[in-house]
Order: sequence, then structure tokens, then C-alpha cells
Amino acid sequence: MSLFEGSERKRKEAQMREAGRLPPGQSLTEKWPVLHYGAVPKVDLASWRLRFFGEVEVPTAFSFDELRALPRITRCNDIHCVTRWSKFDCRWDGISVRELLARVRPTPQARYVMVHAEHGFSSNLALADLLDESVLLAFGMNGEPLTPEHGWPLRLVVPKLYFWKSVKWVHGFELMQHDAPGFWERNGYHMRGNPWNSERYSND
Repeated sequence: MSLFEGSERKRKEAQMREAGRLPPGQSLTEKWPVLHYGAVPKVDLASWRLRFFGEVEVPTAFSFDELRALPRITRCNDIHCVTRWSKFDCRWDGISVRELLARVRPTPQARYVMVHAEHGFSSNLALADLLDESVLLAFGMNGEPLTPEHGWPLRLVVPKLYFWKSVKWVHGFELMQHDAPGFWERNGYHMRGNPWNSERYSND
């Protein structure tokens, strides 16, 4: 990085912090770093399903074609990784999680959700966080389809929380009465992950 690029990045970081868009301890990146544990999964779309189960009145498994046929939405937001980078003005193309939850009808007892993904990965969310208007299931970002490294065929995007909560390779939502740690939370990450409170790890 040149001296000019470095000073320009610091100027933009200062602008974003002043605007209330850069959480504490975060730095700006123009790239989209690839971070995951283990190998990128191979997904067979013919047999792949997105399941909603647990505390729902209508347990449902959607095929990829069924999801692609639903009304599409676009959301533009910032993302903040627990490893301290932030990327601004990401434009996601996908479908509304609210729309899917309305179809499966959470029970009155549903308060939390375990998001399940390939290779046994998972992460927990409060149902209220999942229902936020900014949340979607993404097929693509900035006009390009998702790559396998970034979560193809489907990635959850929860921009108000640290980015590990935006689970890659998602294939299931288990609605629950009580909170429980997912894979990442069992391995030291915070149960909620609010970047504005620096909720990175379990002891934060």
C-alpha cells in the first residue's frame, strides 16, 4: 500500500467513525477477506434443502429452485468481522428471512434460533435479531453471485452483528425456546456478537 493509499484509508476510516458506521477497534478494508475453518463444502443442489424446524407451526424444507422463485430483495449495508476488518456499502441480492418465517409461522414459545450450515457449523441468534429488516438470505453480493468460498449456494446476512453470525453455507433454521451456543460460541465466541459493544469473545 502506498503512502497516499494509507492516508486515504485513514481519512475514510475517520469519516466512517464520525458518521457512526465504524465500530470500536475496527479498520476499513476494500477487499472481502475469505475466512473459514476447514475445507469449502461441495453442495449438490439437487438434494440440497433449506429446513425450518423446531418451534414452528409449519416445518418446511425449501429446495434451491423454490427459494430462487421467491420475490427478490436488495439490501445495502456494512459488515464487521470479529477479526477487526469492516467493509462498507455491500449490496446483497437475496430473499427476505421475514418472508420465510411468515410461511413457517414460529410458535409463541420461539425466542431463539440455531442456524445450521454445512460441515456441522452453526451459530445462535435471538429470533428478534433474525427478524430485523436488514437481514436476508443472499445469493450474491455487489452484482456477482456468491462464490463457494463466500458461502454459495446461500448465505445468511445479519449486518448488525459480527460477521460470523452471517453463517455461510446455511441449510437450516432450528427455532428454539431457549438460547444455546452454536459451534463458534462453544469455541470461545460471544453469544450475541454486537460489534458496537465489542462482543467478540465469551469473556467480553
